[in-house]
Amino acid sequence: MDIPRIFNITESAHRIHNPITPEKLATLGAALRLEAGTRLLDLGSGSGEMLCTWARDHGIVGTGVDMSRLFTKQAKRRAVELGVADQVTFIHGDAAGYVSAEPVGVAACIGATWIGGGVAGTIELLERSLRRGGIILIGEPYWRRLPPTDDVAKGCLARAVSDFLTLPGLLASFRQLGCDVVEMMLADQDGWDRYEAAKWLTMRRWLEANPDDELAQDVRDKLTSEPERYATHTRDYLGWGVFALMRR
Repeated sequence: MDIPRIFNITESAHRIHNPITPEKLATLGAALRLEAGTRLLDLGSGSGEMLCTWARDHGIVGTGVDMSRLFTKQAKRRAVELGVADQVTFIHGDAAGYVSAEPVGVAACIGATWIGGGVAGTIELLERSLRRGGIILIGEPYWRRLPPTDDVAKGCLARAVSDFLTLPGLLASFRQLGCDVVEMMLADQDGWDRYEAAKWLTMRRWLEANPDDELAQDVRDKLTSEPERYATHTRDYLGWGVFALMRR
């Protein structure tokens, strides 16, 4: 069980696998007013930066689940580096359908709502682990500017314009699902640049070290095309944010 190898290659040097800076991640943790001992479940936990830094800064405890063997190893290593290995646990496994053995105060899925078949299904999944009065965290893209055509949307790695909502539309969709939006943290262009551009040096270094790998041509093609694709499409049109929700 693993994610497609191309993502393990391109994001192998990332600590955060979403377009949010460490500073904004820290600000979000403070904004949620986390109390020591709060239990957090993170589905699609990546390299564990959110769980590990919040355990260090706020004294939370929790569990992360991710399909990537590499990212799970990196998360465990990060927990040791930050001295929180006794507070957090990382599981290599399929987060789809995962339910905590005991209720949690915060249930999160940051940038991986495909595990529940979309936002609505992911909220329903997270609620199965959530204690009464707990907080759901959803990380999700939205259109900063509505693309004029589906071809432009595809340049943002969407299938069509209809794949994402505008920010007001996304917030309205949470209301329609019976949730109050109680906090949000939106990515800025620096966060997008750090997430996307950091892949380019990783790919170049990987190509130099693995010229005969079966994925070498795919990585070469991606490195050649990604800077212009990102600057032309994603950087102008696509937004991303983490939204804190509470059931009404």
